[in-house]
Amino acid sequence: MSFSLSISTPGRICLFGEHQDYLGLPVIAAAISRRIQITAEPTTQPEVRLFLPDIDAEERFSLATLPLTYERDRDYFRSAVNILLREGFRFSVGIQGEVRGNIPINSGTSSSSALLITWLAILSQLADNPQQLSARRLAELAYMAEILEFGEPGGMMDHYATAVGGIIYLESKPAIHLESFQCRLGSFVLGDSCQPKDTIGVLRHVKFGMLGAMEKIRQYDPGFSLDSCPQEKADDYRHLLTSDETALLKGNLSDRDVLREALTMFKSGVIDHQRLGTLLTIHQTSLREAKRVSTPRIDRMIEEAIKAGAYGGKINGSGGGGCMFAYAPENPEVVAEVIERAGGKAYIIRVDQGVSVRPAHEYSL
Repeated sequence: MSFSLSISTPGRICLFGEHQDYLGLPVIAAAISRRIQITAEPTTQPEVRLFLPDIDAEERFSLATLPLTYERDRDYFRSAVNILLREGFRFSVGIQGEVRGNIPINSGTSSSSALLITWLAILSQLADNPQQLSARRLAELAYMAEILEFGEPGGMMDHYATAVGGIIYLESKPAIHLESFQCRLGSFVLGDSCQPKDTIGVLRHVKFGMLGAMEKIRQYDPGFSLDSCPQEKADDYRHLLTSDETALLKGNLSDRDVLREALTMFKSGVIDHQRLGTLLTIHQTSLREAKRVSTPRIDRMIEEAIKAGAYGGKINGSGGGGCMFAYAPENPEVVAEVIERAGGKAYIIRVDQGVSVRPAHEYSL
């Protein structure tokens, strides 16, 4: 006799702090009620065989020779195995199962991180020496398997947000600091613009433009810090910067302060829902005008959502396409309808729990 198990992990939205983490500033993110689930069981053959019916695909590879060799970029099913091997896990038998999900793919809602968290949880519990890893440990291992293993840019927000669940506040500098909140929020409506993201183009302008601006400022003012510079002091550096760089500086200072106000609200446990929506919209104004990461379709989707009763909204993820979301605790169905009329695909979502293990059941090989 042996057992099978089913594990699922949510996607995420970034509430506050978009394009801030790589500048050393914190972020606030929330897990959402769209998830990836893997149901798997051990097999006598030393191989992995996973069916992915949602995309009409299959993942199959041998475990007879370890560590595994990667066969493509971002080969996450294999990288998770290799990461766990380095952590001391052993795999002498195989695994077969099925992967299903309803997180929009390639749209900034962390489907890849949710997949990796789920797969690592499956692997660690079906290993020869099984362990049930904590959500935070799964997040750390997923960061290794997704980012470090392939030399990708990126922080840990996606991994912690999807693994831990609820609402999280994450600082990455000078050290990882994570706080989790279980505030009762109403419905959101996620809107997929169905436009592919231009992540590289966006980062060229937003990330490297801001890093260049900060270098210029520090040559003039060595004590400059994004963390402590008041918004009103931004004009003191105007003579050093291009107009685009000045806009980026002001936008980042505004986003920093919007996040701080939201954090105070989450820490208090008393949510002003209207103000929360307004803060999202202020953040979107910066993302649209200063950082220029929004698109006309996403702008229209947000505008129509607010007209239909949403309290506020913003783009989600790096931008240049992908998803937006609106905070719509009242009449989310109406908001979803207008988002679809504006050219998006809409999903009503709520803040959800993190990685979740369904009770195992016995079966015969």
